[in-house]
Amino acid sequence: MGVEVVRYNYRLRPGTTAAAALIEEWRRCRFLWNEAVHQFTTGRKPGFGTLCRQLTEARARSSWLRDGSQVAQQQMLRTYAQALDASCTVKGRGRPRFKARKKTLPSLEYTRRGFRIRDGRLVLPKGVRVPVVWSRALPSEPSSVRITRDCLGHWYASFVVTREAGPIRVVEENSGVGIDWGVARTATATEERFDLPHHGHRKRCAAVVLVRPAYTTMTCARCFARAEQPLGLEERIFRCRACGHTACRDRNAARVVLVVAERGHTGVDDVSQTDHLPPGGGGGGGAVAVRVGNLLPSGRRGVNRAPSGRRGIRWKPAMSSSPGLLQQHRPVCGRG
Repeated sequence: MGVEVVRYNYRLRPGTTAAAALIEEWRRCRFLWNEAVHQFTTGRKPGFGTLCRQLTEARARSSWLRDGSQVAQQQMLRTYAQALDASCTVKGRGRPRFKARKKTLPSLEYTRRGFRIRDGRLVLPKGVRVPVVWSRALPSEPSSVRITRDCLGHWYASFVVTREAGPIRVVEENSGVGIDWGVARTATATEERFDLPHHGHRKRCAAVVLVRPAYTTMTCARCFARAEQPLGLEERIFRCRACGHTACRDRNAARVVLVVAERGHTGVDDVSQTDHLPPGGGGGGGAVAVRVGNLLPSGRRGVNRAPSGRRGIRWKPAMSSSPGLLQQHRPVCGRG
């Protein structure tokens, strides 16, 4: 069947000392990211190779940086370089921005030479050992690991591994359901019998496909035209000025989610207007497609509002050698 590359996620249980070490490592990496953003905004625009040379020079001067993992720091700069490249090649992707200290959740990445698994624990550089909740066995030796902390303070490890690709599960035709997570109710589905009016109510499903929430509320499920301005939260009825389609905004968004998932995509931008959902929002694909809501760190949902005074909604088709690091800034302050 072939081999596929996947991520296996596990809960971490770091002690007080390990958690403090992870936070301190994150501060160093966040500082490096913000310094790279600062250099770009001031016109120097160093590439990944230049940033790595600057990091080597900075570590020679700064004991604060030397106390951290060079692997994690290089990976942070690599992630920055990848984000910068994507901002030039991916439509709608913005430039990397500063990571604020109070708003950005910690995220560290280690390649194979930067971590080990020993006695059921994740061993990181500088003697940091973190217990892992092994909910399932790893199918192969991991090539990298990403350590993150959520808004509740829980730590997780995401290992990149390879495994044998299994057969795709065959489900009944026309059994797909799109779900839009909302505010007034827990979830609105393309069919009312699958609505979740309150927390704690669950439906069994064969598979789940996560779809990015961007533009799902602004896109017409019938013709896939998109409004230039987002709908206000008080606007509960979706009206398409391109084809005249009218529906509950949550029901319309659920149908958009479903058509995106049925075509094997994860975002509205991946589906062209000529490949839209047929009139009536029919479906078939056999999976439950779920729109992942825009959750803020506090757990509240973010709402994109139109600029003040712009009440009208217009429609358009959906489109498928510079100064080194730390030379001018103190490392303990960081940026953001």
